[in-house]
Amino acid sequence: MLKESLIGELKSSEQFFTKSTSCLEEQDSSFAPKEGLYTVANQVSHVAQSIEWFMDGAFNPKGFNMDFEAHIAEVKACTSLQAAREQVQQAYAAAVETVASKSEEELQAPLPEGPVMGGMPRAAAISSISEHNAHHRGALTVYSRLLGKEPEMPY
Repeated sequence: MLKESLIGELKSSEQFFTKSTSCLEEQDSSFAPKEGLYTVANQVSHVAQSIEWFMDGAFNPKGFNMDFEAHIAEVKACTSLQAAREQVQQAYAAAVETVASKSEEELQAPLPEGPVMGGMPRAAAISSISEHNAHHRGALTVYSRLLGKEPEMPY
């Protein structure tokens, strides 16, 4: 039951993100509301990266990679909205596959103590993905409006 719920949450999160950012086009890739902020392509790439980060941190022995300078550099290298969208699709698909491959016991197993979700069940990574991506979905709807576009309601 837990597994199906987590997979449903991931699929809903992806659907909401895709729908609310669907008005953005490839020509919007380099838009940022202010110098120094992530561009549209950077924001979307960051969403993909964060899905992978939470999943790796929760389910791989190496844990959470805290090299945020490297993460930022990787995201800033993305200049294509289409490429970033493909990253998001792949990241969500991999997350669903990971959850589907785990037993209920593995999903409920606590994360090691540490600075990120220490002691929480590994399954908590899924709600963290949803929450984090909702934040960026909201930012991208603001970007859309600044570009004169009207984003769709995500639900």
